Amino acid sequence: MTTAEIIAVGSELLLGGRVDTNSLFLSESLAEHGIEVRFKSVVGDDVEDIGVAVTNAARRVNLVLITGGLGPTVDDVTREAVARVTGKPVRLRPLALESIKLRLQSAGRVISENQRRQAFLPSGAVLLQNAAGIAPGFAVKWKHCWIVCLPGVSHEARRMCAESLLPILRREGLLSPAIEIRTIHTFGLLEGEIDNRLRGIIPAASPFRLGLLASPLGVSVSLTRSEKLEKRRAGKRTPTKSDASLDSLINDVIARLGQHVFSIDGRTMEEVVGRHFRDGGFTIALAESCTGGLIAHRLTQVAGSSAYVDRGVVCYDNRAKIELLGVPGSLLKRYGAVSAQVAKAMAQGIRMRSRVDVGLSVTGIAGPGGGTAHKPVGRVYVGLATATESYTKKFQFHGERETIKLRSSQAALDMLRRWLCHASLDEA
Repeated sequence: MTTAEIIAVGSELLLGGRVDTNSLFLSESLAEHGIEVRFKSVVGDDVEDIGVAVTNAARRVNLVLITGGLGPTVDDVTREAVARVTGKPVRLRPLALESIKLRLQSAGRVISENQRRQAFLPSGAVLLQNAAGIAPGFAVKWKHCWIVCLPGVSHEARRMCAESLLPILRREGLLSPAIEIRTIHTFGLLEGEIDNRLRGIIPAASPFRLGLLASPLGVSVSLTRSEKLEKRRAGKRTPTKSDASLDSLINDVIARLGQHVFSIDGRTMEEVVGRHFRDGGFTIALAESCTGGLIAHRLTQVAGSSAYVDRGVVCYDNRAKIELLGVPGSLLKRYGAVSAQVAKAMAQGIRMRSRVDVGLSVTGIAGPGGGTAHKPVGRVYVGLATATESYTKKFQFHGERETIKLRSSQAALDMLRRWLCHASLDEA
């Protein structure tokens, strides 16, 4: 199996405010073609530092993918760094120069001396044409390793990867059957709780690998089966439960995690909820306080949501809760805006005023201030009301304001999902 390392070049990625996103789609694309990404790193715009990163990477993998540092400015030094490491000095590539000129001419511009620098590539390198931008990429064979350089601009790198890089890797025999990865998305259990529930589900001799990834939207459980794992364990075990298909293993995971599982096919919580609404023919209206319209935004991100989303009200102030939802002032005074009683009244109020099937509400303290010993930051109540029944649920979240809002929206949507699926709203 081919192994790879991804190196993102750019001092801005080390100073904050910018995040390396290219490694995400590159990892996914490589896995689809049987290439296992073993390492990722970020390095600044320094020839020596880039050289060290490339040298170290080339010692441990078959494919080094570098993104960034191919532009026309003085701090774009990826070409020079690779040339130094490989001992292949940069040379002017007429085909690359002509491509840059044509691209600029189509935009009514004339090539500058700086832009001409982009046509200088390590000698012997394979030119990777950039159909979406100006900077050409290149691939160079060094010792046992291929070093590939792509632009840092994401859409340019994506297209170059698909149209130029993969054909080279296929020709060199570096592609293999896809690394099979299945992801089970859950909400309502902590990472440690899931680890306990799944303990022992994959025996040591199994060709599968289990991973857990926590986020404000829940915990994702990944199951991976690769050619490398199969070969590593081949011939060293007797038939066991681990020989069952990946589908059987997924069913075992679902059985252990129960209704906390909301998706096994990549759909988001709002997409899952939306499908249930369409299938059931239900409609919904929303009353949001601490989430500030986030739940409505997420629901309406799904195409076709106009069939079931009627309206949403952001009732941040108590006066808005009274005027727009009919929440009694006495209720607010007695229990406070962040309470099960007010969450219930909000859900009932928005449902009755909009004449929909389901009213959903959320009220809480997103922080960083506003909390008390009795109602700390992160205390959130979700309410759900229909024509015949009403439910409320209390949550205690932690994190920054944005994180609490996101978790609150996920909790509200999960409560809605459980109601639509006739599942327990309080399952542990």
